[in-house]
Amino acid sequence: MYRGRDTASGGDLRPKAAKGAIMDTLYENGFQFIRLFQTVAWLEAPMRFFSFLGTQEFFIFVLPAVYWCIDAGLGIRIGFILLLSNAFNESAKLVIHEPRPYWISTQIKALAADSSFGAPSGHAQLAAGVWGVAAAGVRRGWAWAAAVPLILLIGLSRMYLGVHFPHDALLGWLLGAITLWAFLAIWKPAASWVRERSLWQRLALGLLVSALLLLVGGGLVYARGDHGVPAAWTANAARAGEPLPAPVSMTPMVTAAGTLLGFCIGLALLQRQGGFKPTGSVWRRLLCLVVGLIGLLAVYLGLKAAFPADDGWIGSSLRFVRYALLGLWVSAGAPWVFDRLGLLKTK
Repeated sequence: MYRGRDTASGGDLRPKAAKGAIMDTLYENGFQFIRLFQTVAWLEAPMRFFSFLGTQEFFIFVLPAVYWCIDAGLGIRIGFILLLSNAFNESAKLVIHEPRPYWISTQIKALAADSSFGAPSGHAQLAAGVWGVAAAGVRRGWAWAAAVPLILLIGLSRMYLGVHFPHDALLGWLLGAITLWAFLAIWKPAASWVRERSLWQRLALGLLVSALLLLVGGGLVYARGDHGVPAAWTANAARAGEPLPAPVSMTPMVTAAGTLLGFCIGLALLQRQGGFKPTGSVWRRLLCLVVGLIGLLAVYLGLKAAFPADDGWIGSSLRFVRYALLGLWVSAGAPWVFDRLGLLKTK
C-alpha cells in the first residue's frame, strides 16, 4: 500500500495516494515551513501552552466552568459545538486518512504525539468552534478580537510541535468556520423546537443523535479496516513516545457519542425541573466549581480505573457508559448537588 523511504535520507514515506503534483507541493512546503518554524527554540513553551488551549482536556474544564458558574446557556452551546465538531473532525480524519509530519520525516522534531490521522487539525477546528461560540455569546467586539488570534495561534502551535502540516491546520480552520456558521444559524430555531418537545421526545432525540454518531463512526472504521500503518511510520512516531499511531479506531466517536447522550439526558431532566441558572456571589460560584470538578474527576478517574481500557465490544461499551455518566454529571448531576448544598438554585 505504501512505498518510499525516510525523508531524512532523501526519500519519501508518503502514501501512494498522495503522489501528485499538488500533494507533493503541500508536503514539501509543509516540511520546509515546519523545519524553519522549529528553529525558533524559544517558541516551544508558548506553543505548548497554546496547543493545550485547544485540547479536549482543557475544554472539558472550560465547559463546566462556564455552565456552572457564568452562563448556563452559553455553556450548553459550548458543549454541543465541542461534541458535534469533535465527531465531525474524527469522521473527516478517517475519510482523508493523511499522516502527520513527524510520522513520515525524522527531520521534523517530534515535540508532541497523537494516534489519529493528521488532516484536518482537530485543535484548529475545535478552537474555531468553541472560541467562536464563546465570542458570539459575549457579543462584544473585544471578544472576537481575542478569539481570532487565539484560534490562529492554536493552529500554529500544532505545526510547531510537528504534529500537523500547514494544510492540516488550514482545513481545520475552514471546517471549524463552516461548523460555527451553521451552528449559530440553526441554534435558536433548533433550541426553540426542542423546548416544545416532551421529556420522552427529548430523550429519544438525544439517543438518536448519539446512535447516528456511532453508526457513522462504525461505518468509517469498517471502511478503513484494512488500512495498515507502515512500520516506518510507527518507528518515526516512537520518537515522541506514546501514543503511537492507531488511527483506525472507534474510541473517539464512542467518547463523543457517550458524552453527548449523557449531556442531553441531563439537560432534558433538568429542564423538567425548570432549568438551571448560575446565581449568587463569586465565592459561591467558585465553590460550586470546586465541588463540581471533584465530582467530575471522581467519575472520570474512578470509572477509568474500574473499567477495562480496550477497543473491544466490552471495553467500548463501558467507555460509552463512562462518558455518558460524565456528560450527565456536568449537565444535571452537579447542579442538583449545588441545589442540595444550598450553593445555587435550579431555575
